[in-house]
Amino acid sequence: MQKTLRLDKSNAILFGVCSGLAQWSGVDATLIRIGFVLATLCGFGLPLLAYIAIELVAD
Repeated sequence: MQKTLRLDKSNAILFGVCSGLAQWSGVDATLIRIGFVLATLCGFGLPLLAYIAIELVAD
């Protein structure tokens, strides 16, 4: 059975991207959220663009 990436609106803080990624990967959503924040601060905004792209493409 294939896992599909879906936004999790019930556990969402902003759009449900991190909670959807957490369900898809099996990692805690808080860790993914912290990772996105740290990556955005260190990555010159590229992770923020990836976040927006996932929000637009996923469910």
